[in-house]
Amino acid sequence: MSGKKYHRAFGVYGICVEDDKLLVINKNGGPYINRYDLPGGSLEERETLSKAMKREFIEETGLEIEIIENIGVIDFILPWLWRDYTDVHHIVVYYSVKKVGGELSVPVQFDGQDSLGALWISEKEVSLDNASPLVLEAFKWLKTKSLTIDAKTYEEWKVLK
Repeated sequence: MSGKKYHRAFGVYGICVEDDKLLVINKNGGPYINRYDLPGGSLEERETLSKAMKREFIEETGLEIEIIENIGVIDFILPWLWRDYTDVHHIVVYYSVKKVGGELSVPVQFDGQDSLGALWISEKEVSLDNASPLVLEAFKWLKTKSLTIDAKTYEEWKVLK
């Protein structure tokens, strides 16, 4: 563990499925840049988990959602050189959500916006080369309805610039 410095990131993320396809975004920042990621992100000042989930969905996909279920929490550890950190410890709250309004749209770009737009993908279209661990675990959850307990560590993670 010596020499490593961990940035703790915490966020809410939605699993939204239609016709066996998962809604993902094209990630524009962070350790998952240039990969598919789940819509979601961190909380703003005084924001609740559910309000953050709904706001992030609108901002990143254009869709209004209803939260069906709090699925649970999972965490990932992977190398990410950012500021003076060497790694990120990403703590993720998963929600099952459904679309109730809006249309998929290209998000407004602003400082902190890390979505280039959303699309529906099937499980066979994703791999560690093009998707975040969040997406891979979401597909696993859709099949098993369970989340792993121990953190998933990706020693060999490559940030795609």
